[in-house]
Amino acid sequence: MFCPICIGTAVLGATGIAKACKYFKKDNMKTLKFREKLSKLILEGEKDTTWRLFDDKNLSVGDEVRFLIWDSLEEFVKVKLLDVRETVFGKLTEEDWEGHEKFESEEEMYKTYSKYYNCKVDENSPVKIIKFKIIQD
Repeated sequence: MFCPICIGTAVLGATGIAKACKYFKKDNMKTLKFREKLSKLILEGEKDTTWRLFDDKNLSVGDEVRFLIWDSLEEFVKVKLLDVRETVFGKLTEEDWEGHEKFESEEEMYKTYSKYYNCKVDENSPVKIIKFKIIQD
């Protein structure tokens, strides 16, 4: 019989196993990943809104969510979702932009989200607007 930890270590390496264990916490709390530069804006209090396409987690008001650094899967903060609503990019309001990073142009915004999600994003693409606040463990 093979030991799953030994096999996992051989395949992922010790660092990979440690990252996987941190990512798959026993409490099954929902997670969202952010690029490192955005995690800094969140921790500095400049960003308290995120926009998401293809919500496979069924994010809802009141959910407590772990935020992870995209590259390392390290948790950098835990938040509570205050507001969750859906729209399309072409109908984003001034309120939707509050607490969200700005873009030089709509073209840059669509290009950025197309890169994040590996698909074409335009004014007709659905987007979920998520407002959150940092909570203490």
